[in-house]
Amino acid sequence: MKTKDIALQYSIDKNEFESFLRKNNLSFREGFSSYIVDDSKVEKYVSLFSEYIEKQKSDAIAAKQAEIDKQRAISQILISSGFNFDGYRIVKYSGYISGDDATQIPRAQWFDEGRHGEDLTNALVKIRRQALKELKEAAYELGCNAVIGVDFDYITLEPERSSALNRQITVYEPFVICVTANGNAVIIEKE
Repeated sequence: MKTKDIALQYSIDKNEFESFLRKNNLSFREGFSSYIVDDSKVEKYVSLFSEYIEKQKSDAIAAKQAEIDKQRAISQILISSGFNFDGYRIVKYSGYISGDDATQIPRAQWFDEGRHGEDLTNALVKIRRQALKELKEAAYELGCNAVIGVDFDYITLEPERSSALNRQITVYEPFVICVTANGNAVIIEKE
């Protein structure tokens, strides 16, 4: 039976079914426009394919739920620039962690009348938040629920190079601003 007929009869996607046959090394012959499956194996293959599709759906739901759970746990990770939390005690120190981000600010924007301060501030807010997000993700990966001693380090780069056409001309690249959020990942419990 041709896979296009199988797809019509069992209301399945022909291309997905053919891909399933190939990936699982199931026997079939190649026809002009579709594969041909021995009639005696059609129901078995369709049943296996249906189980495969259900497992894919189940795995996708589980992965989505795991991501939701992870994001919920990350959002609940506490951070402090201090070295303790009132009402909590530290039960485990898991080590030094960091989160990083960087951005480029075109030099032309830097000199625009009245805008450079706002652009720079917005860029700093964005990269600082991303660095904190990465810091929390690092804590989560270590099984921690808090980060203490959080501070930020900033690096500003002013890259420049010689023009490819004229070595006497300096080409100024965009400013690069980097931020690193540092801290110690810990597990805390309420006292």
